[in-house]
Amino acid sequence: MTVVKAENVVKDYGLNGQTVHALRGVSLEFQGGEFAAIAGPSGSGKSTFLHLAGCLDTLTGGTMLVGGQDMGKMSRKQLALLRRHSIGFIFQAYNLIPVLTVEENISFPLSLLGVPPKEIKERTAKALSDVGLDGMEKRRPKEMSGGQQQRVAIARALVKKPALILADEPTANLDSTIGSEILALMLALNKSEGTTFIFSTHDQMVMDYARRLIRIRDGQIESDEVKA
Repeated sequence: MTVVKAENVVKDYGLNGQTVHALRGVSLEFQGGEFAAIAGPSGSGKSTFLHLAGCLDTLTGGTMLVGGQDMGKMSRKQLALLRRHSIGFIFQAYNLIPVLTVEENISFPLSLLGVPPKEIKERTAKALSDVGLDGMEKRRPKEMSGGQQQRVAIARALVKKPALILADEPTANLDSTIGSEILALMLALNKSEGTTFIFSTHDQMVMDYARRLIRIRDGQIESDEVKA
């Protein structure tokens, strides 16, 4: 199943009276179960592509299908519903809600979806176990290390069972040992759950873990390699 399909995607921004060409005719396709990284220097367009695939931004030109739906033809409300139901996000800054406990941070997306309380409890407990945080349910983000907070972010992304998880520089604030543990965890979850992961990164370790490596520079694809 095709999870994301971009055809000749263009994205321009206005900046200080100038036009910035963030993406220049990018065509990419991702299938269910992929573990892929889009790599490139700062300003190459990799994060812009993730924001478009996550329905967080709008296209300047071209077409992008997310879950088979043409995002360019969808209303803001429809895009919000698609994000809420089908896409999980993992950010380098974790983006946890500081006043909520670990358990509450993870269960929050399910509350938005109207999942029954009993099922919320069961799915939250499983997500906690999957990322190795049993016993930390009542802690708050400030009481946890960076690696632990990133595990909470992964559990929060996974708990609603999305078809797609987008991870924007997920190892940027972690040391190499913790970063490797987090990547190994995500790869294991990718294999067990079949969830598609797409990373943006300039971290060589992420590139090494990825089973598909796409290189982008100046808004254009330089190479696209599927590893044996």
